[in-house]
Amino acid sequence: MFKHVFLTGPPGVGKTTLVQKACEALVLSGVTVEGFYTEEVREGGRRVGFDVVTLTGERGHLSRVRDGAGVSHHGRREYTVGQYVVDLPSFENLALPLFRHAGSADGSRKVFVIDEIGKMELFSQSFIRAVRQTLDGSSCTILGTIPVPKGKPLGLVEEVRGRSDVKVFTVSKENRSAILQDVLTTLQECLKASN
Repeated sequence: MFKHVFLTGPPGVGKTTLVQKACEALVLSGVTVEGFYTEEVREGGRRVGFDVVTLTGERGHLSRVRDGAGVSHHGRREYTVGQYVVDLPSFENLALPLFRHAGSADGSRKVFVIDEIGKMELFSQSFIRAVRQTLDGSSCTILGTIPVPKGKPLGLVEEVRGRSDVKVFTVSKENRSAILQDVLTTLQECLKASN
C-alpha cells in the first residue's frame, strides 16, 4: 500500500507545476497541505537561480548564479551545482521548520510537499535527516519530486525511489496534463490508508 507520491522527470518538464495543481485540488477537497516547492528566478529572461517557496508564500534563496569573483562568503564552505551557488543557511532556515510540523498531524488528512529532493537540497544533512524521519514515522502523506537518475546516483533519491510505500510517477511533456488525475487519485488513496 502506498503512503507517499513522488514525481520524477527531466528538468523543466512541469513537475513543480503539477505539484502546485495537485495542491490546489487537495485544498479544495478539504485536505491540509503544507511544505515547499522550488521556483526558478529569472532576470531579463535569463535564469539566475532558484528560490524555496513555502505553501504559505514565504520565500528564500536556494541558489544563485555565481558572481564572477567566486569568493566564499565569510569563510563558509561553498556548495555549488553547475553555475549555481547554493545558499544553505537560507534554504535550511525556511525549509527545516516546516518538517517540525509535518509529523504533528492531529489525525487530520495532511499532505506534506517536498519539491524537490535534488542535488542542491542534498547538501543539507539536516534536510536529509528530516526527509527520512518524515517518510518513516510520519502520519502525513508526502507529495514530492525527485530528479531523473543521471550521473552518480544520489543516495536519498535512490532510497525514496526504492521504497515499497512510495509510488513514483514519471512526468513527460506527453503525459503531464493527463497525469494530474492519477496523482490525485493515488494521493487520496494514501490519505485513506493513513487514517
